[in-house]
Amino acid sequence: MLYAVLCYNDENAVGAWTREEDDACMARLAVVQDGMAAKNRMGPVARLLPTTSATTLRKSVGEPLVIDGPFAETKEQLLGFYMADCETLDEALDFARDLAKANPGPGSYEIRPVRIYRPSRMKVVD
Repeated sequence: MLYAVLCYNDENAVGAWTREEDDACMARLAVVQDGMAAKNRMGPVARLLPTTSATTLRKSVGEPLVIDGPFAETKEQLLGFYMADCETLDEALDFARDLAKANPGPGSYEIRPVRIYRPSRMKVVD
């Protein structure tokens, strides 16, 4: 089963990390990702840009409304996500636990099954 592991944390706290703290966290997370990749179970990994760069399209009765910023004020923001192919929810939870150990401070990981409706043919360009 394909799972999305959604990473939530306080964007301001993470944004306050020094470059060295951020690099160290990313290196620890890469070790966890490499473990899943070695089992051929690691899909795409994405780190989202700050919510200040977000634009929301809110549906309404008439034309959808375009709003600068995220759709809701929350204590934790969606900062990134992983796609992992796990045989069971327990395996997905173990992966999320390993990510949590590698990532300092508070935050949370939401694990959600994914069903692919149309495979991507997109070529990623940086």
